[in-house]
Amino acid sequence: MGGTTTSKAAAAIDRAKAEGRAALVGYLPAGFPTVQESIDAAIALARNGADVIEIGIPYSDPVMDGSVIQAATTEALANGFHVASVFEVVKAVTDATDAAVLVMTYWNPVMRMGVDEFARRLAEAGGAGLITPDLIPDEAAEWFEASDKYGLDRVFLVAPSTTAERMAMTVAATRGFTYAVSLMGVTGARAAVDESAQRVVAEARAAGAERVCVGLGVSNAEHVREIGAYADGVIVGTAIVGALRDGGPDAVGQLAAELSGGLKRSASA
Repeated sequence: MGGTTTSKAAAAIDRAKAEGRAALVGYLPAGFPTVQESIDAAIALARNGADVIEIGIPYSDPVMDGSVIQAATTEALANGFHVASVFEVVKAVTDATDAAVLVMTYWNPVMRMGVDEFARRLAEAGGAGLITPDLIPDEAAEWFEASDKYGLDRVFLVAPSTTAERMAMTVAATRGFTYAVSLMGVTGARAAVDESAQRVVAEARAAGAERVCVGLGVSNAEHVREIGAYADGVIVGTAIVGALRDGGPDAVGQLAAELSGGLKRSASA
């Protein structure tokens, strides 16, 4: 599992576990609507109960994102967002809070900057690591090397369609937590949390995953409560981006407080 590197994301999840609850993981795109507002919103998330923050790099072809996140990333790019600004966001949030801050990105922007250069700058900014939705472990040799060199987490995704063989490979490659996608296809809010998520978590654990967080389609405290009962962390994206769009950083803080309320449970639960 990548030697003795201490994982910031794992530590944050373990702190939540010690309090008898699942971790709350919140996603925001860097630079939406501006770099400063994305920083303010991420700090509001952390101060209102998010244990782990995912900062997304806006990408011109966000194939895996739902419409709310697509619109936000499109706006960030239109407002002149540059990939290098993500380090400014990460540093501001890590300086101001105790949350573990991961960057979520398609692989192309990392390759364009240079994998080692990107990893070095992320580590210098205090970042915990990367979530790489479109990078598979068999194509990640350069990322393994850079993440080990700079002590960064490597979060890979698994889904209901992941085969047993691929699950074992992905879990072994991961450091921090395994990211379980509960719905096939694009992300986005939905009314009921789908039971395939539970199956993916069980399969990841059977493959040796110590920490599994579930994302895609979580939009309220009830979803958070349901998933928090069996996962190590609950990932919320669309609902948080919607709150930022409609009410600014204050609304993000209010939503985070509501969502984290769904995670307070007795240690015996």
